[in-house]
Amino acid sequence: MLYTPIKFRNIELKNRWVMSPMCMYSCENGIANDFHFVHYGSRAQGGTGLIVVEATGVEPRGRITKHCMGIWSDEQAEKLQRIVNFVHENSDSKIGIQLAHAGRKGSTWNNKQISIEEGWETIAPSSIPYHPSERIPHALSADEVKKQVQNFKEAAKRAVKAGFDIIEIHGAHGYLIHQFLSPLSNIRTDEYGGSFENRIRFLIEIVDAVNEVLNENTALFVRISGTEYAESGWDIESSVALAKVLKEHDVDLVDVSSGGNIHGAKIPVFDGYQVPFSSQIKNQASVKTGAVGLITQVDQAEEILQNGDADLVFIAREILRNPYIAVQGSFEMNEECFFPHQYTRAKIST
Repeated sequence: MLYTPIKFRNIELKNRWVMSPMCMYSCENGIANDFHFVHYGSRAQGGTGLIVVEATGVEPRGRITKHCMGIWSDEQAEKLQRIVNFVHENSDSKIGIQLAHAGRKGSTWNNKQISIEEGWETIAPSSIPYHPSERIPHALSADEVKKQVQNFKEAAKRAVKAGFDIIEIHGAHGYLIHQFLSPLSNIRTDEYGGSFENRIRFLIEIVDAVNEVLNENTALFVRISGTEYAESGWDIESSVALAKVLKEHDVDLVDVSSGGNIHGAKIPVFDGYQVPFSSQIKNQASVKTGAVGLITQVDQAEEILQNGDADLVFIAREILRNPYIAVQGSFEMNEECFFPHQYTRAKIST
């Protein structure tokens, strides 16, 4: 299964290994640099089926920190295009980008909110800070919400022009979209708050807007938190219901993570701890899903796919430790995987 191709629209991944988007906090003015070129290019040389570029802000306030990636300008998109071109020209990997807005969790450094003078005013669906010690975020008006939808659309347009194969919308981890989804962070009384249908409206409007600039040559994923581990908050049942709607709106895969929206939430962490959320969403909503969360072994990843718990396996910390996990796994399983022709003398099989 790990080395079985899979298609999303016209995009075929050669295997089911995915480099999960992970912030590198290494940009100036949101612009990718040589570090990012080597960082992402090395994973392509390691045979990874899909590489997803880190959370990338759709506007300056959309970043988590001042050193996060951005795609609100053409200059930023052009630097990213250099990475995309390298991946396409020197590997079998496909490459995606995660479009994001941090909302009330922005303007931080070392996991602490910095001042407005050093950072910026944060925004949110409601005037509720992530932590009581933080300043109150600006509650978006309905018109400002629609402007954010347009920001995602413009970012997607730049990403398509840069050549990305897949766009992922970041709706997890307590960032702006997740803040709208959760009844604990969204207490609005307009069309973007209250009922489940209203709370998911922002995300669905973004999905529809982004799809307007996509065609069959660019697929669309959405990352969500399967649960936020809080009483009366966003839960797995809500995620299943959302996934059904996302499928109706031409989302190709739901990337299932968890948590991030409620400070101090108790999260039981163990190997593969989020896989059951992916499994429930995949099987109850009949959508393709990606599993992520302390997946570190080849046989563990294979088992997830064989059990029907997910369609893709997203690897985070392990692929930082080992950029070549995909090709090394192919040696273990005696499967075919991309291997750079420059390295042929080092290729082994069992």
